[in-house]
Amino acid sequence: MCRQRCLILTLQCLPNQQGLAIACFMLRIFFLSLILWPFAKGLIYADEPRVLSATIKQASNGTFTISAEVEHGDDGWDHYADAWEVLTPEGEVIATRKLAHPHVNEQPFIRSKSGIKIPADITEVIVRAHDKVHGAGEKTVTLTVPGRDKAVEAGHAQGS
Repeated sequence: MCRQRCLILTLQCLPNQQGLAIACFMLRIFFLSLILWPFAKGLIYADEPRVLSATIKQASNGTFTISAEVEHGDDGWDHYADAWEVLTPEGEVIATRKLAHPHVNEQPFIRSKSGIKIPADITEVIVRAHDKVHGAGEKTVTLTVPGRDKAVEAGHAQGS
């Protein structure tokens, strides 16, 4: 008598018993999915957005332009990096650069925002990415605002 072994279980599937063969096949699929789930999870769910790098430049009118390199596993309109933000060290949002569409085939990507007004007492800003599912990402970049010396602004003399 010809017998086939199930791929994962040691159950015997008899070819002439269609119901048992179907049950064996379904068990194969179930156990394969359990084994592969940890690997497939990263492919099914996009990860949190990350800012890889950022630059800041001051314009002649005193405003700033910030460019941010963002990486995120965009997987379509339901889950993509939808913005990046400029924050004070205390977490107050100064500016937001909205991202209007998914960047599925363009990773990482760089986008800029001009005309950002940074209060005079702020010497550093934080650039943080945001997505539609996870919200704000944890991987951020801190930039020093050009022309603003942290030591002098904080009331500390340099070199002491």
